[in-house]
Amino acid sequence: MTSTSKFKVKKPTAHTPVAPPSAREHLEQLVRQWREIEERVQQGGGAEKIEKQHKQRKLTARERVHLLFDAGTLFQEVGSLVAYDLYEGQAPAAGVVTGFGLIRGRECVVVANDATVKAGSWWPETIKKILRAQEIAMRCHVPIVYLVDSAGVNLPYQGGVFPGQYGAGRIFYYNSIMRRYLKVPQLAAVMGPCVAGGAYLPALSDVMIMTEQTSFMGLGGPNLVKGATGQTVDAETLGGAWTHNAISGVAHYRAKNDEECLEKLREMIAELPPAPSQRPAAASAQVDPIQPPGRIYDLFPLDHRQQYDMRAVLDCLIDAKSFDEFQADYAREMICGHARLCGVTIGLIANYRGILKPQTANGSTRFGGIIYTESAEKVAYFIETCARQGTPILFVQDVSGFMVGTEAEQSGIIRAGARFVEAMSCAGVPKIVLTLNHASGAGYYAMAGQGFDPDFIFTWPTGRMGVMEGDSAVQAAFGTELEKLERIGKTPDGELEARMVKVRGDYDHQLDAKFAAARGFVDAIIAPEDTRQVLSLALRTALNNAGPHLGPFGL
Repeated sequence: MTSTSKFKVKKPTAHTPVAPPSAREHLEQLVRQWREIEERVQQGGGAEKIEKQHKQRKLTARERVHLLFDAGTLFQEVGSLVAYDLYEGQAPAAGVVTGFGLIRGRECVVVANDATVKAGSWWPETIKKILRAQEIAMRCHVPIVYLVDSAGVNLPYQGGVFPGQYGAGRIFYYNSIMRRYLKVPQLAAVMGPCVAGGAYLPALSDVMIMTEQTSFMGLGGPNLVKGATGQTVDAETLGGAWTHNAISGVAHYRAKNDEECLEKLREMIAELPPAPSQRPAAASAQVDPIQPPGRIYDLFPLDHRQQYDMRAVLDCLIDAKSFDEFQADYAREMICGHARLCGVTIGLIANYRGILKPQTANGSTRFGGIIYTESAEKVAYFIETCARQGTPILFVQDVSGFMVGTEAEQSGIIRAGARFVEAMSCAGVPKIVLTLNHASGAGYYAMAGQGFDPDFIFTWPTGRMGVMEGDSAVQAAFGTELEKLERIGKTPDGELEARMVKVRGDYDHQLDAKFAAARGFVDAIIAPEDTRQVLSLALRTALNNAGPHLGPFGL
């Protein structure tokens, strides 16, 4: 067949060099790859299962969330990539949609079972996602809404769901703590099946709505009842919306369908008394950043080992001319200062990336991304100041770790690092983390890593979270062997080279931001151009709690 096109594209051959991607193209490609995975995940169990849900007169989990939250506002999903690369792809988002946004202008958290994924049953990762959503609600003191449509425990994986300190029972423990002590509003809508122990989740909420004809709630379904007691009963009579509203009194409201149920939930959120929000000093009107967030694509390096201008990146995120740097001339490898993010004053802590020449004749060159004794002490002092003033803190991570060596050890870096970690751990103000590139070693811990309960933790697709980089791991694992070969004038053979390549490959895989997101090590991957909006919503949500932000909940 003859082409009618006027122009023909020359295909690359072995003799045609292919130009390497630019830094912008590389970052755009990473964002595109992440978005493609997100789009697949958001299809849940696929078109056939979505159609089945609609035939049952039910909306899907994401359709429900879309109607529940205010139109035209940001809904930030949390853990959307969790388990996407496990179970042969059969558990997208672990069968539950979790996230936060605005309902009738108020920050709220949602947990919505996705019945298109194995009937909304609970995988081990489902429990982790629900607990994380509850922790956000507890730490930020914002209402949480449960949209229940689940067949219960995914029985083949019950060993990772039922037992243990952080098994399914922890959900009901958090329910109880919020209800009795924290006074965090909990609203539940049973919009499908809700069986066995899962029934305690709505039962421990403040308010429960059930949808007519499509909802069922019971400790056992009709088949189990027949097997256990010999009784024959239909689901509606046993545990339908009418039964639990008119006879048992377990539920509080009935709704004709999903749409009416979701509108009722929105009305209830609007009726809640306002939260005693924390109001940081010097909050002002929002001002656009110096550079548009999209400019980041031209600022970020192609290779994660290359340096870049962190201050220029910050200029794309914070309000213009709002940054007041703290000790700008001291320990320059750490950037600290007060700034405003969409009009709210924050403490900003970021890692400088690049080489810093000595400022005195007897000084030494320093490397950005490394934490030295002086920089650890500087940041610890700044964190304690923010904590006293009640100023929330944004940690912008691109940290390779703490400095090592004789000079570092003799300068007391262990003690200074401990002060840094302690100050960060005990600061009772909201802490939000954004990982740009590296999040390595103890530096990741000091910069408010996940183990230290930041209110929110996000990463760009470029984030790399791990103990160390692959090259460092190869040196640690094979350094002695390589030194022996060098002393006798030999080079690594094919078998040793293959082992080293495998270690590098394993580290690159596990350092990838998608790997971290799939295991819940971050709340979400976000694109550079969306970062300012996401951080603003997270900050606004966290500021609902005027008390200490310490641990999952503070009593």
